[in-house]
Amino acid sequence: MNFQPRGISDLAIRGYQSEIEAAEALLKDKPTWNGVKAEAVARMRLQNRFKTGLDVARYTAAVMRADMAAYDADPTKYTQSLGCWHGFIAQQKLISIKKHFGGKTDRRYLYLSGWMVAALRSEFGPLPDQSMHEKTSVPALIEELYTFLRQADTRELNDIFRQLDAARKEGDKAKEAALIEKIDTFQTHVVPVIADIDAGFGNAEATYLLAKKMIEAGACALQIENQVSDEKQCGHQDGKVTVPHDVFLAKVRAIRHAFLELGVEDGIIVTRTDSLGAGLTQQIAVSHQPGDIGDQYNSFLDCEEVDVSKVGNGDVVISRNGKLLRPKRLASNLYQFRPGTGEDRCVLDCITSLQNGADLLWIETEKPHIQQIAGMVDRIREVIPNAKLVYNNSPSFNWTLNFRWQVYDAWQAEGKDVSQYNRAELMKVEYDDTPLAIEADQRIRTFQADAAKRAGIFHHLITLPTYHTAALSTDNLSREYFGEQGMLGYVKNVQRQEIRQGIACVKHQNMAGSDIGDDHKEYFAGEAALKAGGAHNTMNQFS
Repeated sequence: MNFQPRGISDLAIRGYQSEIEAAEALLKDKPTWNGVKAEAVARMRLQNRFKTGLDVARYTAAVMRADMAAYDADPTKYTQSLGCWHGFIAQQKLISIKKHFGGKTDRRYLYLSGWMVAALRSEFGPLPDQSMHEKTSVPALIEELYTFLRQADTRELNDIFRQLDAARKEGDKAKEAALIEKIDTFQTHVVPVIADIDAGFGNAEATYLLAKKMIEAGACALQIENQVSDEKQCGHQDGKVTVPHDVFLAKVRAIRHAFLELGVEDGIIVTRTDSLGAGLTQQIAVSHQPGDIGDQYNSFLDCEEVDVSKVGNGDVVISRNGKLLRPKRLASNLYQFRPGTGEDRCVLDCITSLQNGADLLWIETEKPHIQQIAGMVDRIREVIPNAKLVYNNSPSFNWTLNFRWQVYDAWQAEGKDVSQYNRAELMKVEYDDTPLAIEADQRIRTFQADAAKRAGIFHHLITLPTYHTAALSTDNLSREYFGEQGMLGYVKNVQRQEIRQGIACVKHQNMAGSDIGDDHKEYFAGEAALKAGGAHNTMNQFS
């Protein structure tokens, strides 16, 4: 069983025959267990290699560490993920990946989006991405994701076991050997998840407690952002408020302690900075001497010099270079940074995070622009040469419009004739087949590879893709089914496409585990088993 790709050895691995022999040895001295078959035990063990979420976390952390090292050696080996808001979505994604990419899942992960937890999984109903959802819903979703991925392992192996039984019944030794080899080289659907812990849902202790729950559920990589917990905003919204570095780093250390306490020594911390778009802070940082991290944070505050005799009642002042400065304080009691300091603050955040326990960076930007990202990464790498990013290929960006603008501006700078294009209207469908739009689409197609090579992006994710695909597919089905097409709207556009494209879910009973259950019934009850998969099961229409 290849549950340890690229030499990873977190779990004890035995081949199919070795697993049977181990079960035979166990049963040898158990005469009252006479109804238990060694091969059935071996199969069930192979179908359930991951006993706990910590098994998952240790295994996937090792996978991700190996991938990080591979990327350092070769930036074409970047990794990718899609955000999944339900275990079924994650399962179908990994089944699809194995189907289309040679049975392998290498360098393809899951992303757990706090945005989608808030919008889709909260008991309060749909909420904005402002950390108002129940914190327990995050580890619950991680556990759900891995429950469905482990079931995908069980289902696929069960199908192979059935093929093996058929080959033996037919006396086909070559096919039997090939199927046993397929079992022994099987690659699990279990892959790393990068899980969003938002701003920690409270202080460092609260962060630690939630981190433990997320790791115990299976998370090997936790992403935390430098916003104020009770003022947290979506990274693509206005009104973001950051915290001083010492406050943020306490939470980073809390997460590291959680990983180490639970024995996930390779656990990965992703520190996200929202400083590029955040113009506010709740606190003036503590500074003990000029040039320390608190002083650097405060140096970005928008201040005015004041005479000591003119300090007003309730004014807050700081001393720098022999001068008294009054930071500009808003009616909300927040302090504002000087305009134009976002990139410098972002670079400082990233360097400081990596120097204090972070493994990967996340820079939240307002547009997908390789040179903008690369400019900051170049500065970070002057201090931390192997710095690398997780990057949000966000649906909050209008990718079509942004890249058409980029091509338009590049062509204009090169002196090309762009007179046939109206820059303000480049989203219009009439431009879709123009040379400019074709060039923009090509840049979108290669964005991930180009950014991995130039801008140090190790992992590309899309936070909310399955939120949008669910909405789009449901709209299309509703339009047809409730319109003139009626039942044909479902049959032609859904079921027939499932059959034509070989989508396993067309046999939804099998996907939900009916064949697994039937085989278990036979293990447990022998010939007395009442099985669901007989000749009259309508699933046979899809054989």
